[in-house]
Amino acid sequence: MKTIIEVENIVTRFGSHTVHDGVSLDVKEGEIFAILGQSGSGKSVLMKEIIMLLRPDAGEISVLGKRLSTLSYDDAQALRREWGILFQFGALYSSLTVAENIEIQLKEYTTLSPKMRKELVRSKIAMVGLQPHVGALYPSELSGGMIKRAALARALAMEPKLLFLDEPTSGLDPVGARNFDKLIVELRKMLGITVVMITHDLDTIFNIVDRMAVLADKKTVAQGTLDDVLRNDHPFVEEFFKNDDTMRRFTCRKSEGVRSDV
Repeated sequence: MKTIIEVENIVTRFGSHTVHDGVSLDVKEGEIFAILGQSGSGKSVLMKEIIMLLRPDAGEISVLGKRLSTLSYDDAQALRREWGILFQFGALYSSLTVAENIEIQLKEYTTLSPKMRKELVRSKIAMVGLQPHVGALYPSELSGGMIKRAALARALAMEPKLLFLDEPTSGLDPVGARNFDKLIVELRKMLGITVVMITHDLDTIFNIVDRMAVLADKKTVAQGTLDDVLRNDHPFVEEFFKNDDTMRRFTCRKSEGVRSDV
């Protein structure tokens, strides 16, 4: 598969504190890729660097064949339109309705007529499994799961090639989390997008993630499929994955032969 994100030897410092000291990973086209790691390992910082909200101190990041360090302003703006982002708590504008939140980028970056924009907004709302009337509601009127889906609809407004998710199932009950995972898989199949997520959710990792990178000790200590990572003996990998309950769940998944949501 084609590599569409390449992170090479990233170093990140905040004053005297070093967050990354040689982090590398690659993401293939069409896969669901997870970034895991210890608390404070710089997962969110790394994602912000990939989406050009932060700049690393050293190393190189390439997205869709573009080296971020050499992009002009106009090229950077064009590249940003190729991805959608779902932040951990949705980050919807509280003063706007769901439909208005989704329409923002369409108004800013396209010349579509108001009628066409509204039709696209309705289609995105339906795509994420929300009822049409939700478009007229404000974020304060939504449940946690509805906020996640509304924010996802906004992330998909420009029909991106890449979708970035920061802890997408955080705060959801187990049923809601499982349904959200299924939605991500369905959208990947429907739209052909590549998904990059930060997650600690073991069910998400077992059920829908194709490959992952594990950050610890300021570096990438493991990368690959779940099988690949489980062969790694780093202490964080041992602690995170190899407790009795986790291994029982993994063994059960393996005995089924396929992942349940794919």
